[in-house]
Amino acid sequence: MIKTLFQTNTRLRSGEPARFLSDYPQYERTRMLDEVRRTEYTHLDRTGHVYLDYTGACLAASAQYRAHAERLTDQCFGNPHSENPASRASTERIERARSAVLAHFNADPTEYAAIFTANATAACRLVGESYRFEHDNRFVLTFDNHNSINGIREYARASRTAVQYVPGDTEDLRTDTELVRTALAKHVIGRRGSAGLFAYPAQSNFSGVRHPLDWIEVAHQQGFDVLLDAAAYAPTKRLDLSAVQPDFVTISWYKLFGYPTGLGCLVARREALARLRRPWFSGGTIQAVSVQGDWHAMASDESAFEDGTVNFLAIPDVEFGLRWLHTLGLDAIGERVNGLTGWMLDRLGELSHGNGAPMVRIYGPRDTEERGGTVAFNFLDPQGRVVDERLVEREAAAARISLRTGCFCNPGAGELAFGIGRSALRGRIGRRVRTIDEYLHSLRLPSGGAVRVSLGLVSNIADVETFIAWAERTYQDRPADIEGLPPRERC
Repeated sequence: MIKTLFQTNTRLRSGEPARFLSDYPQYERTRMLDEVRRTEYTHLDRTGHVYLDYTGACLAASAQYRAHAERLTDQCFGNPHSENPASRASTERIERARSAVLAHFNADPTEYAAIFTANATAACRLVGESYRFEHDNRFVLTFDNHNSINGIREYARASRTAVQYVPGDTEDLRTDTELVRTALAKHVIGRRGSAGLFAYPAQSNFSGVRHPLDWIEVAHQQGFDVLLDAAAYAPTKRLDLSAVQPDFVTISWYKLFGYPTGLGCLVARREALARLRRPWFSGGTIQAVSVQGDWHAMASDESAFEDGTVNFLAIPDVEFGLRWLHTLGLDAIGERVNGLTGWMLDRLGELSHGNGAPMVRIYGPRDTEERGGTVAFNFLDPQGRVVDERLVEREAAAARISLRTGCFCNPGAGELAFGIGRSALRGRIGRRVRTIDEYLHSLRLPSGGAVRVSLGLVSNIADVETFIAWAERTYQDRPADIEGLPPRERC
């Protein structure tokens, strides 16, 4: 029934520049998404909301909320840890969702398992706390990583495991494959078993850069397990786990289709999962436990990693969300986002002040080659000074534009983008630096982060054009001013 709504209209629409349609002809193939926006995401245009934070969270369709309400009012669902009818109904729905997850990633269920977690961060922690870090293996990761991956280094260091970061380029924020290969090739003398864990994002949540999936096999050849953060990648690009085989993949469902929130996933190779050792157990994770005997036996399936009672009323929404995504077409979404991202980059690059100075400094690639729909930048004043990102966020909000500012929980990419080297950082954090603003001042940084706009499932050309018009109207020929801004509370 949904497909009957998708009537393609290839006529030039109001507000769509002819140059855009000429430069990005693939946009015409995605016209059905305009009808989906009109019927299922009506609040956007009804309220004049320009939503440019898809890397933060995708938007949910009205159909998803309707399906959730209809399911909950149609049948009784209970705690799945039982054999009563309500419990069996929940278990059946959970297993259907689990199968749908593996099918979406083309993952053989005999080789991969889908473990439901509270979010992608919980999936990362699950690997970090359970991985066999030893004094003779290593944890290797790229500068460009979300803090949920960076935090795993604390587990590694607690086990006396060496931690090594692979640097990136300060211009396009990419990482050279040879640097990755060299880092992974350094073997520890006398090592037995796995060489360690290699972790990186398939797509940067800071710059939109898509890092090569070929690194997975490079790491495997050197004896490393691979943790692939797919949270920013999966919303607009297919991840085929029959073609590439990371050991652990972390996902956050609201980033793919908006609803449900508070639910993520660890998709893991069963062979790698069997080598993890959890430091504790809880309700739902064990086959048996004794208080007086002081022993326990972990469950032999995915439930050994799903602490307590899973979110049994929301997990079935993942199955519907994946079906919704398939109906819209992930390839069509990817095509649309690619074209709009290219146009956003083109338009930002064209903005200039009356004296000819550029209005924008872009961080990362300036084209759409191997990148997603995330664009990080700062506005500049006519003298080239950075416009404080706190001011941009405040003024964008007043114009009903949702964007994001800061360092986006990715300090490594930020340090590359802002040219902060190790020598500048060494010794900067001390007793004399008590606030984030003092820290930034000690580093001589003009601002505390970047502006990030990101495009997604039902973005359209009007979103880009409205944002560009607002940016030009608001910041062209305007001096940078930080008066009246609140202190920064965090990065």
